[in-house]
Amino acid sequence: MTSISLKTYQINALDSLKTYLEQARFLGAKTAYDAHKKPGVVNIRAFNSLPASLDSVPYICLRLPTGGGKTLLSAQTVRIASESYLEREFPLVLWLVPSNTIRSQTLETLKTPGNYNYETLREAFNGNFIVLDITDFTQIRPRDLTSKAVIVLGTMQTIKTEEANTDSRKVYAHNENLEPLFSKIPAGFTGFDTINNGEDKGKIRFSFVNFLRMHRPLVLVDEAHNNATRLGFEVFERVNAACVVEFTATPASNSNVLHSVSAMELKAEEMIKLPIVLTEHKTWPEAVRDSILQRKRLEVLCQKETQYIRPIVLFQAENQGQETTWQVLKDHLLTNENIPEEKIAIVTGDQRELDGINLFDPKCPIEFIITVQALKEGWDCSFAYVFCSVANIHSAKDVEQILGRVLRMPYAKRRKNEVLNRAYAYVSSISWPNAVTQLHDRLVEKMGFEKEEIDESLEPRQPSFDFADDQPYEPFRQPDPVVVTLFQEVDLGDLSDADKQAIVMAKSDTGEMIATVVSAISSVALEKLVSHVAQGSQAETRLKLHLHQSATQRAIAPVNRGEKFIIPQLCLFIDGELELPDDEIFLYAADWKLIGPAQLTETEFSLQPDGMTFAIDILDGHVRQSIVAPAEQLNLDFVDTGWTVNQLSYWLDKRLRMPDVPQPQMIEFIRRTVVLLEDERKIPLTALSRGRFLLQKVLISKISQLRKQAKQRGYQILLFGPSPRVQVSYEYSFSYEPNAYFPQRQYKGIYDFKKHFYPNIFEMNGEEAECAWAIEMLGDRLKYWVRNIERDSRSFRLQTSTDYFYPDFVALLEDGRVLVVEYKGDLYNPQDVGEKDNLGQLWARESQGKGVFLMAWKQDDQGRNVHQQLLATINIGIQK
Repeated sequence: MTSISLKTYQINALDSLKTYLEQARFLGAKTAYDAHKKPGVVNIRAFNSLPASLDSVPYICLRLPTGGGKTLLSAQTVRIASESYLEREFPLVLWLVPSNTIRSQTLETLKTPGNYNYETLREAFNGNFIVLDITDFTQIRPRDLTSKAVIVLGTMQTIKTEEANTDSRKVYAHNENLEPLFSKIPAGFTGFDTINNGEDKGKIRFSFVNFLRMHRPLVLVDEAHNNATRLGFEVFERVNAACVVEFTATPASNSNVLHSVSAMELKAEEMIKLPIVLTEHKTWPEAVRDSILQRKRLEVLCQKETQYIRPIVLFQAENQGQETTWQVLKDHLLTNENIPEEKIAIVTGDQRELDGINLFDPKCPIEFIITVQALKEGWDCSFAYVFCSVANIHSAKDVEQILGRVLRMPYAKRRKNEVLNRAYAYVSSISWPNAVTQLHDRLVEKMGFEKEEIDESLEPRQPSFDFADDQPYEPFRQPDPVVVTLFQEVDLGDLSDADKQAIVMAKSDTGEMIATVVSAISSVALEKLVSHVAQGSQAETRLKLHLHQSATQRAIAPVNRGEKFIIPQLCLFIDGELELPDDEIFLYAADWKLIGPAQLTETEFSLQPDGMTFAIDILDGHVRQSIVAPAEQLNLDFVDTGWTVNQLSYWLDKRLRMPDVPQPQMIEFIRRTVVLLEDERKIPLTALSRGRFLLQKVLISKISQLRKQAKQRGYQILLFGPSPRVQVSYEYSFSYEPNAYFPQRQYKGIYDFKKHFYPNIFEMNGEEAECAWAIEMLGDRLKYWVRNIERDSRSFRLQTSTDYFYPDFVALLEDGRVLVVEYKGDLYNPQDVGEKDNLGQLWARESQGKGVFLMAWKQDDQGRNVHQQLLATINIGIQK
């Protein structure tokens, strides 16, 4: 990573990409994809290769919801792909965006010093890069290819066909200015377009497309779902892509999704406002009134924030010729709502009243923006908090684009008041029939939300509740009752007493049977109600009831009632100070030093007789033959064969720098390794320089192996050595905090849990859910519990010799003790179980009665089930 601060989900996505590309370099695109874990991906499909000529090319997609920062990740990808797969010092990149508007905006960010996108490229290539619009391709010089990363920005339309538009014709046309770029054509290279007529007929066409075809660019595709057609694939063929990486919120069905980021991850990283509080009104003037009142309430709260925020309402009006045009709406604001005209801006095809306006300027008066279809692509103002539509739903795209504008969090930082961490939508039931379903569909189908996230992302409210003078706003209040119209009365006789109390049956004035749901009901009761609703209304009813359930859970969850859940942590005495164990402490205890040279065996790194192929082992203990990267081969004439040992050492040092290894130590380690390979292993320095990217990968793997061995020594010394200095202390306590539990996948099963600390529960398989139910069956002895989220820094965890141990469940007992449970079922991995059990028992033993630990089995060696094991553990204190 560069020094630019990235969000955790961005780091994870890029790490996933890096891991895949490193494996694809040696295993092939398809095999590497099939073996990859694909974090967050729900529907994993078989790898969809590009057309035959590119079937070995990595073609993968990163899925990020609206507001995820796709442009920044694209900029980061340039370096990652260059080092991990292309193995090019300075890559050639074709960056494709969906429209000319996005093209100009992205170009500006990549060329403006100080912008994160520009700074990412500057740091990656030490300032040696150029960014060009595709129309300026004649500015590329031969020396640029060996001294700069060259990034060319265009749209798919500029490459698709020769006849598509003026820009397309230019990139396919013969251009004498490009002749220097064709002075050294690799031997045997074919596939060029040729001149069609005239005295030069049949000769190579000096076109930009031919230039791309020869140098095989990295292709980055923004909003890739627009391009997942046969014609889109032909573009990749035309430019002879070396690697294709797509970024989108809504991948096409044939996309190879490598990593999927959820909306909850964006919320966890304070990037977006959620949930969206949706209020339906009978008429559009009522919706407008409440949106204005909501903005006023938010403005008062914003005055208590340390950073300046001016809440803005985005109004969606109707097209000319319809009832509620922008003129009608503006007149309504001026005349009936007494809004000063200087606070209103109109943005339509003809009127662009935001052009040149800085909405973040405290002196800017604009509080209301009226648009008809969509604000210009790429428009972004995180001060937009309220979406109000007075238009009939005639364009889903318009809805999703405008709604997306109110989701971004100001300054990408949670606000102190929970009200300011939400977005607000006001609509009229006349214009928006089935508004809940329509908004749900837009979030899922077009904005990158998962269906299971909607329960946490959408919160229907009754009109005007928030503005009653005698009723303070409560973000986690009991939700408004849901009224369900039935075609016949429902027999509640077989439901639980709790369900019967939560469902009130009555007849309306018109004689219709009505069920009013006032509190949480079971999934059985929910489906029973839905089955008695008219067929055409069942989906909407089911969604409303699910949202009501989620809002109820938020209202009653212990974390939202102000309860605390604090756990003492395992600590170490280091130089007289109490500290949490971590990698640095383990390495310190093991006296970690990187002493060269690296003893690379023939298996780990060797040059084959052809002088171009290396045999290396960095993945799984299997030796692989790997030729110098194709891009490097195409440019062998450009390789500086005059490299010295010191030059190669410093080149490797720049890419191998690690925080736990001093730079002089790293350089000497590398230098000694290079000397050993050249003098003792007889690998020519010229070959080492050409294979330097491979050598880089081998050295990273070797250093990682040496570091791992040192960590294991330090871990054993400090925690389990002859004189361990361990203490479980509240001085370094862990706390399950509000706004710190964001499961990417949620539990949706048969058990109705009542005592979970948070309103939602991280996914569990069947046996894990049975274990959780056994915990709930502790009854009055249990206060509350948490399904711990694995690999999340906001979860309780214990440091192991290699990583972290995230127990499956953590519970607080009524007597104040903490119960930690790891469930293993029938599976048994001696090494994994042994280390985790030892660590958990150590934590419990050193807690001096504050904690108990259980390694739970479906049935233990005494024939006890999970519930019996739990009772034995909390009764004895520590499971032996």
